Amino acid sequence: MLRPLAYLTAGARSAQHLYEKELAARKIITFCGDLDGMLGGGVATGQITEFCGVPAVGKTQLGIQLAIDVQIPAAFGGLGASAVYIDTEGSFMVERVVEIANACIRHLKKLANNDGSATRKEAASKVSRDGMLANIHFFRVRDCTEQASMLAVTQMLPSFIANHPEVKLIVIDSIAFHFRQDFQDMAQRTRVLAEMAQKLMHLAEEKDLAVVLMNQVTTKVLDNNRGSKLVPALGDSWAHAATSRVILYWQEQTRHAFLYKSPWLPAKTAEYHVTADGIRGRRPQKRPRA
Repeated sequence: MLRPLAYLTAGARSAQHLYEKELAARKIITFCGDLDGMLGGGVATGQITEFCGVPAVGKTQLGIQLAIDVQIPAAFGGLGASAVYIDTEGSFMVERVVEIANACIRHLKKLANNDGSATRKEAASKVSRDGMLANIHFFRVRDCTEQASMLAVTQMLPSFIANHPEVKLIVIDSIAFHFRQDFQDMAQRTRVLAEMAQKLMHLAEEKDLAVVLMNQVTTKVLDNNRGSKLVPALGDSWAHAATSRVILYWQEQTRHAFLYKSPWLPAKTAEYHVTADGIRGRRPQKRPRA
C-alpha cells in the first residue's frame, strides 16, 4: 500500500536540526580520558553505543562504571540521572558496584575540596553509596529459553522510563548471550533482533538517553583458506543496529578500545585499564631522577 507523501514527510527534519541535536547531546564519562576523548567526550545520549570484545576485556566493568557515572551531579558536569541495567549473563556483581561507587564518591569529594566550590561541596555531600545503588534499576534475564522475555523487557522499557524519567542510561550486558545459545531459527532471530534494535533506538532518541550494548565476539572463517578472525557476534545484519561500535581488545597485556564505527567521529584507538576503582586511563610515567 502506497502512503501519501504528507505521511512520509511528516517526520522530516533538517540537517541543521540534526547538527544542533548532536551538539546538544550529553555525555556520560568513563573516567578514562583517552576513551572519553575517542568518544567525543563520553558515551552520548540519544544514540546506541555498542562495545564488543572477548571475555575478561572489561565489558561488564565498563557497564557498571557508566551506571555509576551517569549519576554524577550536574555541578561536576554530569547528568545527575539513574540507570537501567539488564543482565543476561549473570556477571553483574553488587560488590563491584559498591567499589566503583565508593571510588566515584571519593573522587567527587576530592574535586570539591580542591576547588573550594560551595556548590560542588554541597552536591558531593548528597551523593552516597546507598543512593547510587538505589539509582541502578536491575533486571535479570536468566536462561537461554528467555528470548521472548528479553524482547518483553525491551517492550516494557518505554512504560518503565515514563514512570522513571530520571533514567538516562540503559545497559544490556550482553545483547548476544541468549541469542547465541538456543536460537535455531535464524530468520526469527534476525526479526527479533531488528525489532529490539528499532525499539531501543526510538527510546534513545525520544527520551534523550544513552543505550549501551555489550556484545560478544565470534570466530569467522575467511574465504580461500585465509584462516579466521574474531568479529562481533550476531552477524552482519546486526552491525547496523548501533549508532557507534567500539571494539575492545588486548594488545601486549594491555586493554585497548578501537572506535570502529561512528557517524561523525574518526576511527581512533584508546588505551584503558580496569583498576580496583573501576575504569581508568593511563597513569603518567614518572620522570627518572637525575
